Amino acid sequence: MTLKKIILLLCAAFVLLIAVLAIRTLSYQPASLSQETVQTVAIEPERIAQRLSEAVQFRTISFDHVKMIPYPQFDAFIDWLARTYPELHQQLQLQKVNDYTLLFKWTGKDPAQQAILLSAHYDVVPVIPGTEKKWAHPPFAGVIDQGYIWGRGTMDDKSAVVALMEAVTLLLQQQYQPEQDIYISLTHDEEIGSRKGAAAVVELLQQQQVKLAWSLDEGSFVLNGLVPGVKPQIASINVAEKGFLTLELLATAQGGHSSMPASETAVTMIAQALVKLQQAPVPGGLDGLTLDFYLTLGRHMPLLQRVLLANTWLFGSLIEAQMSKMPSGNAVLRTTTAATMLSGSVKSNVLPIEATATVNFRLHPRDSVQSIVDYVTRVIDDERIAIKVIQAFEPSKVADSKAAAFELIAKTARQTHGAVLVVPGLTLGATDSRFYEKLSDNAYRFNPMVLDAKDSAGFHGTNERMSVDNMAKAVSFYYLLLKDSALASKPR
Repeated sequence: MTLKKIILLLCAAFVLLIAVLAIRTLSYQPASLSQETVQTVAIEPERIAQRLSEAVQFRTISFDHVKMIPYPQFDAFIDWLARTYPELHQQLQLQKVNDYTLLFKWTGKDPAQQAILLSAHYDVVPVIPGTEKKWAHPPFAGVIDQGYIWGRGTMDDKSAVVALMEAVTLLLQQQYQPEQDIYISLTHDEEIGSRKGAAAVVELLQQQQVKLAWSLDEGSFVLNGLVPGVKPQIASINVAEKGFLTLELLATAQGGHSSMPASETAVTMIAQALVKLQQAPVPGGLDGLTLDFYLTLGRHMPLLQRVLLANTWLFGSLIEAQMSKMPSGNAVLRTTTAATMLSGSVKSNVLPIEATATVNFRLHPRDSVQSIVDYVTRVIDDERIAIKVIQAFEPSKVADSKAAAFELIAKTARQTHGAVLVVPGLTLGATDSRFYEKLSDNAYRFNPMVLDAKDSAGFHGTNERMSVDNMAKAVSFYYLLLKDSALASKPR
């Protein structure tokens, strides 16, 4: 073949490639957002804000050291709930689980229908010592200022507790009774693993042979301006969450005086192991749930991003490489690796006999605890390094984003917030839903409040706050969801 023909063939191939890219991109246009008539619910935003303010003032702090947990504050909060929501406590059945988790049962009309469960937690994380003066208002004062309720727990997760209580109370005042049984679970130890909260609730309901049609717990929010290039607000209804694995790496060597070190010490062995893990991230990829998430959002991105996402068959590796450079992007692509703790000698001039490192992994649903342990063993490839599992739980199942319950949650989000872009997402942290999925294949994770960049830093951080408008919308969301919940129920 002559050079001229080769050039012509290459040109023709290039033109064809450009045409394919253009056609695929042109067909990958922003989808018209589903419209729902925004429903107005008769509520009093100022009163609801005051209720959240009061809830924040109870220091229901979950410390890692159990002896530090101020349980009298938990008792006081429970008493406050009973005083504040008397109709709910009178008309719903209440079971206390391990003294502090509250499980309400709202009996439905039709016992043949599977129950549903809505959940929130009222324990909060501690305020970082030394940061108190950085708060605009004291973290447990519950100050209402400039349209916000300020304080620890306003985002995570007392806002959902109060919104749920308000919505149920409003429905009770209107003489509403659901078709199916509805459980409301308010847990007290979510921030430290929920072993006595959600886990015990699930065990109790299993003993009572309760099978859920679906559950809804905290997760993502209605994201406003948090995804670059996407203008519509995004209701990320998360259908799965990552698992958790903490490994301890242990290296042993001959100790001695630091003036005569061996060519390798326990510390250098551990350092080499950590470098190997850092240089070999767990394989990930733009597939499954992650691909669905970005393909949905991609239609609403600027032209360059749409060209790339419309043609993942060609640009997939490039997209993954760029996402891997961003902590948030990397976290949705793969199981993440984070070395968090190190220990060695007790003195600067003494060679340690043992050196340890603690490494935390957040497991993508495609992986498992054992697969990551095996991967770490292969990557380190050093028999002198002992690998021990300290704490672990598997990634969740992936709930059905086509199910009637998902569609109901999406519809209610639109009725509350208007024309939002609904996507199935992945929760990067741990929630109580990992327990609830034992009762139902479809455990969903969604907070019905708007979250933007200026407020996201308050999550477990400083100046946590929730807007009065957000609280009103959250009550409306739960009210509408509960009222229509029969649309997503099914026979036992």
